[in-house]
Amino acid sequence: MQHSGNKPTPWRRLALAAVAVMAAAAPCLAVPGTAAAAQTAPAGARPGDLISAEPSLFRVVPGLPTLTRAWKILYRSTDVNGNPDQVSGTVIVPDDGRTGTRPLLTYAVGTVGLADQCAPSANFPKGTSIEAGEINAALQRGWAVAVTDYQGLGTPGDHTYLVGRPEGTAVLDAARAAQRLPQAQQAGVTADSPVGVMGYSQGGHASAWAAELARTYAPDLHIKGIASGGVPADELKSANAGGGIVGLELLVAIGHDAAYPELNLDGYLTDEGRDVVTKLRGGCILDDALATIGKSLDELTVRNPIESPDWQKRLAADKLGTRAPGYPVYLYHGTSDEVVSYDLGEQLRADWCSRGNVVQWQPIPLANHAAGAIAGAAPAMDWLAARIAGQPTQGNCS
Repeated sequence: MQHSGNKPTPWRRLALAAVAVMAAAAPCLAVPGTAAAAQTAPAGARPGDLISAEPSLFRVVPGLPTLTRAWKILYRSTDVNGNPDQVSGTVIVPDDGRTGTRPLLTYAVGTVGLADQCAPSANFPKGTSIEAGEINAALQRGWAVAVTDYQGLGTPGDHTYLVGRPEGTAVLDAARAAQRLPQAQQAGVTADSPVGVMGYSQGGHASAWAAELARTYAPDLHIKGIASGGVPADELKSANAGGGIVGLELLVAIGHDAAYPELNLDGYLTDEGRDVVTKLRGGCILDDALATIGKSLDELTVRNPIESPDWQKRLAADKLGTRAPGYPVYLYHGTSDEVVSYDLGEQLRADWCSRGNVVQWQPIPLANHAAGAIAGAAPAMDWLAARIAGQPTQGNCS
């Protein structure tokens, strides 16, 4: 259950890279460690319908206001089995006085951890989400931005980390929720807004799943393009390659156990493994690094879950590339990515191209995972801007 078939980077270095390009641990909006209060969706609620909304803040760095308005939202989405669930998130609009229809970006963040205090909606008011820089770049273009917290990250229950379907639906329904938020509607976010989808790493996985689901799940959204980077497109292949980063392997295991309780992760763990998993469930990315430094799966498990047909089946279900998105896609990946194997990006590109999809493939020479995020973000957003402006693209499949 790893991300890369390459020689693994020490988890401490991975954690530092995550701080640099993904997210850092931060306090909650209210009481640290608590999820959003359970609320009931209105009878007959559709995916993307709002359950609640409250004013929030968006800051790029601590203590410095931005010319934006923001709301923390709770909205109806869909879980891995197609059942209704509730997901939290944030809607942000530039405070620029514009009222005409404006573009909307639904943005998927990278790995932050499993605990509720790690959620994007908890980090934005404090200015402690490193990906706020990319989000702010979209806001400076005059776009509105919706950011999902994903299932179980900011709401009761475990976060379904790297489980594709609930990630994709959460990303799509965040856009719908933004369009149905009255305050955002007043600022030009409407059902007619052109929509872009973007994310890197876990966010690349989520945005790519949103791309594959959108035609059937959210045909009402006017999606113009999807930009996905550093995509862990085949978790089963990665797991079978062996030699992964223990902390990430356990995050994937916890996420799948949350989506599929019958997998019974607890039955595979030693007493020490159960203690580590408890710490991972309650921590953010740096906490996760500290909890797993020097650990091996052999000492944390009594048997390897990946050897079980049930686990193999569930990981295989997360494979991307089995269907064409139907929208133009910008796919980028560092050629020296030590966290998510470059081969996974190449294969996803080949799969989508073979199904006739328009794909703009952009390798980033010599870039590792962190460098790929930094170097790839601006070109990806430029490409999205051209699609939102209605400019055609042929991609580079041939």
